[in-house]
Amino acid sequence: MSSFSLRPLTSTIGAEIDGLDIASPLSSEDRQEVLDALVAHHVLFFREQDITPEQQVAFAKQFGPISFPPFAPKYGTNPEYIVLDQENPKGEGADAWHSDNSFMSEPPMGSVLRAVLIPEVGGDTCFASTVAAYDALSPSIQRLVDGLKAIHDITKPLLKGIAAGHTTVNLEDVQAQWPPVAHPIVRTHPVTGKKSLYVNRNSTTHIEGLSERENEMLLPFLMDHIRSPEFQCRFKWDTNSVAFWDNRSAQHFAVSDYHSRRIMNRVTIAGEKVL
Repeated sequence: MSSFSLRPLTSTIGAEIDGLDIASPLSSEDRQEVLDALVAHHVLFFREQDITPEQQVAFAKQFGPISFPPFAPKYGTNPEYIVLDQENPKGEGADAWHSDNSFMSEPPMGSVLRAVLIPEVGGDTCFASTVAAYDALSPSIQRLVDGLKAIHDITKPLLKGIAAGHTTVNLEDVQAQWPPVAHPIVRTHPVTGKKSLYVNRNSTTHIEGLSERENEMLLPFLMDHIRSPEFQCRFKWDTNSVAFWDNRSAQHFAVSDYHSRRIMNRVTIAGEKVL
């Protein structure tokens, strides 16, 4: 029997978990139930988790090894977690629908994000089910996109990070280390076998094998389709709230409607090749 309770936020995506202290190691039963809930609801939320960065890393490691990002903001000192410190975030990258680090050949399985300091007003995060987005496509469009691949490139998010002053890495060095990769537009979840859309505005540049005009038609449509409200939930942060999302079946959007300091700690969990 579960030691915690779960309350879905919508019928499509998101659930809050109550009664679980993630500062301590989970029992094998609780770990499996959290993982099952993550796969079912795509993103889980935990409130009142007064944990240290080290405890956050330890929680994440119960679900897989840490994924070290190709580039990280300059504010943290521990390579296992990154510190997102923003005050005027509009246009800095997180305020576009995306899945984390899709420009990697093996993108992360998921991320664990904790609110350290939040604005008095604003700073919510929206999440969208890319499984529901795929399912809502007509059979004709599903047949069109099944089997196609799109190119994901680190350049756009990296340029935004450099321009905003959040990172001091060299553009050319990072580009050389992380060249563009091709991923299926429709990925299959390794646990559920369900299909989902895997393109995003931050990193996806074009669809392989299509002309420029065909790309101009199809790619923006797929990206805009994911933004439909019926696929979404919206989370209002409190200090010490934690979100744990499945990067394989969800995208997220950090609402850039605040102008006071917001600090978040994120730990990313390693994933696998997109299939």
